[in-house]
Amino acid sequence: MNPKVGFGYDVHRFCEGDHIMLGGERIAHSQGIDAHSDGDVLLHAICDAILGASGAGDIGQHFSDQDSKYENIDSRILLQNVMRKVGDGFVVGNVDCTVVLERPKLGAHVRAMEANIAELLEIPASHVNVKATTNEGMGFVGSGEGIAAYAVVLLVPYVPSGL
Repeated sequence: MNPKVGFGYDVHRFCEGDHIMLGGERIAHSQGIDAHSDGDVLLHAICDAILGASGAGDIGQHFSDQDSKYENIDSRILLQNVMRKVGDGFVVGNVDCTVVLERPKLGAHVRAMEANIAELLEIPASHVNVKATTNEGMGFVGSGEGIAAYAVVLLVPYVPSGL
């Protein structure tokens, strides 16, 4: 079996609120995220990347924003459900992500987000990389209207220990 690569992207508008959720971390902010779920764009991008690598569609096909059972759902639950859809014989090898926003600055939260993601994916934290950047004041992200995240995931064949 060959490794499989998947790419994910998610975006949300900001709205009234006092925090955002990113990588399973609650981060204080002067705004919230306008979303059907908790709006964790980072976990949503990872979900889409895993689903893409698995050939299983996208997050909207599995967790419709028209279904009330997903309203305000914790995105960690969505990621755990996505992990159950990974094809037999595959595990996540690594994940590389980029969050794009002007504020808040994320440097102090990156390691915690990596640890959360690693725990959810059941991989070492050293196999998770989270980066943050701005959009240099350009576009909807640059003007502070929203947030975006990108993720690339490598699925590798599962090899039991001791073989």
